[in-house]
Amino acid sequence: MKLLYFNLLVLLSAPAFAQQKTLRAEVAVKAAGIEQKVIEWRRDFHEHPELGNSETRTAGIIAKHLEGLGLTVITGVAKTGVVGILKGGKPGPVVALRADMDGLPVTERVDVPFASKVRTTYNGQEVGVMHACGHDSHVAILMGVAEVLASMKKEIPGTVKFIFQPAEEGAPVGEEGGAERMVKEGVLANPKVEVIFGLHINSQTPVGDITYRPGGTMAAVNDMQIIVNGKQAHGAYPWSSIDPVVISAQIVNSLQTIVSRNLNVTENPGVVTIGAINGGIRSNIIPEKVEMLGTIRNFSKEDEAMFIERIRTIATKTAEAGGGTAEVRIPYTTHYPVTFNDVALTEKMLPSLKATAGAAHLQLRLPVTGAEDFSFYQEKVPGLFIFLGGMPKGKDPLKSPSHHTPDFYIDEGGFVLGVKALANLALDYMAIKK
Repeated sequence: MKLLYFNLLVLLSAPAFAQQKTLRAEVAVKAAGIEQKVIEWRRDFHEHPELGNSETRTAGIIAKHLEGLGLTVITGVAKTGVVGILKGGKPGPVVALRADMDGLPVTERVDVPFASKVRTTYNGQEVGVMHACGHDSHVAILMGVAEVLASMKKEIPGTVKFIFQPAEEGAPVGEEGGAERMVKEGVLANPKVEVIFGLHINSQTPVGDITYRPGGTMAAVNDMQIIVNGKQAHGAYPWSSIDPVVISAQIVNSLQTIVSRNLNVTENPGVVTIGAINGGIRSNIIPEKVEMLGTIRNFSKEDEAMFIERIRTIATKTAEAGGGTAEVRIPYTTHYPVTFNDVALTEKMLPSLKATAGAAHLQLRLPVTGAEDFSFYQEKVPGLFIFLGGMPKGKDPLKSPSHHTPDFYIDEGGFVLGVKALANLALDYMAIKK
């Protein structure tokens, strides 16, 4: 860490480094000054969550705020996305900062005054809608960063592009969305983005801490559909059937051997999960087919290809052994690449994160088997994705409600650190490039 800090000192002249220290101090004061505003934004978004590709209210509030700051604002990107462009008073690189906007089909159980009461229909079922992953926090934090940096416009040696992205959790079936669609629609061009930074709040990391990992940080994800076809029969005469339920049970068990017997777990983790099995309508009827839905997670293209090949082989051959057939679709609706933090960029920016959070509060983390479509930006330009603590101090991470659950909870005391971290990453990168 000391060597990294020395490297940054070498990259910056003494006057330039002193200027960055002054700018960080200015960012800290301004971030603290808008803390309550950021919290109020977050609570409003939390109370009014919107699912992917439907974030119209959220986008309208963001656009109005950015326009009020004097930014160039583009709306309707990737359906509901908003982009704000802040051109600094001095020439320099274009740095992008990203926040995701969508909620999840989860019914909230948290007892807070701003709890979501929103209901909607999702995949044919009536469900609640909740910001159960912290995207409301991300939006509020980035709105705060925009306000802080807009007030420092004359001092900024470059351009900051603020990307407010829809549908990180996935677009509705039959639609495109999220980062992949934003990239297709040119969000990293005009002006051309040189690097991109993003953060994700974490309910199991203490408030005040920032965690990071160079290289593969979050897993690549593919969802899958397996349809097992058999022969329907009366449940009293199973010998007249080709039972897709029994075949499916054997497939589920055999899929677990991919991780335990085919994956070199000393190199990278991996996951195969079946999350849904649907087949049959009555206790005494063996159905004609069974549908399974699941997800796979990997940290390398080689492991991903191996998983897909093994899943196809296991499903089709097991079905064949039972007298049936199996159809395998991977990906079924979703594929995100590995969220890969550019190693050189991460090394360059560690002193910035250390100066912002303090050495004791900057931690290297293990790989995360969750996935993030921030990875689509990182395929095009170097990117760094960090994690911001949102767990109340003194809590046990193992007992804190995880993301995507009805009891998900975030301590708002960490928002100021998030504002400072993103603002400083942008300003410090520009200083390094001078």
